[in-house]
Amino acid sequence: MLGLENYIHSCGLEKSLLNFVKMRASQINGCVYCLDMHSKEARSSGETEQRLLSLDNWRKATCYTARERAALAWAEALTLVSEKHVSDALFNETRKHFSEQELVNLSLAIISINGWNRLNISFRSVPESCPVE
Repeated sequence: MLGLENYIHSCGLEKSLLNFVKMRASQINGCVYCLDMHSKEARSSGETEQRLLSLDNWRKATCYTARERAALAWAEALTLVSEKHVSDALFNETRKHFSEQELVNLSLAIISINGWNRLNISFRSVPESCPVE
């Protein structure tokens, strides 16, 4: 997992984009630990509160680029792949914004965060900023 994460950090995708897809998958999966971690990373990288707070409603928010929207749609589809497969239409739309290698890297990032979510949820990881009562 750490090897995959190290690769993702050096693959060339924008740090803000990676934080958004990690946060969106973590929202869907209900992983408070990862949401806490990646929202802190996003803030320290200069991300705005508006964009962070609008993430769960990104389809209606106007503060995301077309590339970010494509990445978020891809993140949702891969995170929820057991509910419905990734459509050809979504694949084709996403390919308009990402090269083949970028789409592989984006998919690996989404696969990675889903794995981290499952580990942290299973082992009841609690973020430092949310101490257990």
